Amino acid sequence: MANVTVIGAQWGDEGKGKVVDWLASRADLVVRFQGGHNAGHTLVVGNQTYKLSLLPSGLVRGKMGIIGNGVVVDPEALLAEIDRVRAQGLTVSPETLRIAENAILILPLHGAIDRAREAARGERKIGTTGRGIGPAYEDKVARRAIRVCDLAEPETLSMKLDELLLHHNTLLAGLGAETFEKQALLDQLLAYAPRILPFAEPVWERLDEARRAGKRILFEGAQAVMLDVDHGTYPFVTSSNTVAANAATGAGFAPSALGFVLGIAKAYCTRVGSGPFPSELHDEIGRRLGERGREFGTVTGRPRRCGWFDAALVRQAVKVGGIQGIVMTKIDILDGLDELKICVGYDINGTRFSHLPAAMQAQAAAKPIYETLPGWSGSTMGARSYAELPAEAIKYVRRIEELIEAPVTLLSTGPEREDTIMMRDPFEG
Repeated sequence: MANVTVIGAQWGDEGKGKVVDWLASRADLVVRFQGGHNAGHTLVVGNQTYKLSLLPSGLVRGKMGIIGNGVVVDPEALLAEIDRVRAQGLTVSPETLRIAENAILILPLHGAIDRAREAARGERKIGTTGRGIGPAYEDKVARRAIRVCDLAEPETLSMKLDELLLHHNTLLAGLGAETFEKQALLDQLLAYAPRILPFAEPVWERLDEARRAGKRILFEGAQAVMLDVDHGTYPFVTSSNTVAANAATGAGFAPSALGFVLGIAKAYCTRVGSGPFPSELHDEIGRRLGERGREFGTVTGRPRRCGWFDAALVRQAVKVGGIQGIVMTKIDILDGLDELKICVGYDINGTRFSHLPAAMQAQAAAKPIYETLPGWSGSTMGARSYAELPAEAIKYVRRIEELIEAPVTLLSTGPEREDTIMMRDPFEG
């Protein structure tokens, strides 16, 4: 049996949580490998709805969850999330959740810097969640970050806070924001220590042992390829690498053993926050997609921008993200539309492009080139096999497969776990 790595193939919010939850029934471990509590997964299980930001989705299935070293962890947000899902009946303990001892911590000053910078950008803001993700990753590469393992060493915490405050308080003062006192932060971190440290370990050892024992590992990405800090619509991106290759770095795992790479894509397209979105719709169809799809950010609650499926963008994500198969979600939201459009390329100042260029002005100028397909009058909601789908819905899926140069291996037809059509089992490789 192969391992499986799940990543987003658009701008996030594609329904990765449901897919990981569905796949986790046959996995032994589920691993988060990047991002922070700016990501959100909504899982609907019977009459319960779980909203997860840091916790791996596999915990809902009773599977071992691992937060890898590539994740930036806000201790307060993590503990609040644990308390919330425990109240819903989930078991979260050191027996079911492990956190990489070398994962980076997000402190309150990171969120303050994040929000102050966004305010200073004015109309040119990036659209961050203001939760300190970017500043925490900055501290990581600047080698001044506080890590989970530091919670066990008060002297190390004190020394690192001196360096952090020298840097961040200077920035906060320059931005006209309130600065932070060392003792208050130190006391806060020491208070977190006894609740966080029981979960900490060198998770790379556990993953290597699991690999040697032939256990099935599911790697769960956050955000999506087009928000990757290298390959996305920079600077309107997240602050980590979201492609499958980063699962190895962000978990401490062998790249050769990441297994089958699944990319998640909606049957249309959405985006939260600022940045280019060539196929965005500002008309009644765009509003209809948003309303029927309940398109609001899991973390922020912000309404998502909606548009037609962008095959050129997903094809790009397939190639740079290492995607071997696509899970198409929310096809039921397209039920009843008279016609559908697929973006197959871009017109940029009179020149046709088959991909979205890296330059900001070129991205902003990109106009979609559409191919039009007929819609369908029947329903796809809750279908469990292709035989239950309207013929035009099947044609729509097949055409997308041709355009993105990758097969649709799973098709999600509703929010429930079992509203899924599987053409190929990703755990079979």
